[in-house]
Amino acid sequence: MIKIQQEENGSKGRFVLYENDNFAGKMTYTYAGLDKIIIDHTGVEEQYNGRGFGKDLFNKVIAFARSKNLKVIPLCPFAKKMFDRDETLNDLKV
Repeated sequence: MIKIQQEENGSKGRFVLYENDNFAGKMTYTYAGLDKIIIDHTGVEEQYNGRGFGKDLFNKVIAFARSKNLKVIPLCPFAKKMFDRDETLNDLKV
């Protein structure tokens, strides 16, 4: 079973993915003012590589950004690659 939780602490936040209650990966972000977030890191544990967990985390962040009307600055190379692949996300990118 896969579970993704959001955690926030002030201007920083992250989405953490667990499989069967085991930490599998995270995507971190930082608020840049009131209307933007910077995706600054994506990390998936080596034993979970190739299972789409990075994409699952990315999709959660995108859903969060859309729900809060936030623009996204994809500083993290993985997030930048995901934006580059999907033109439907252009409305979110700064």
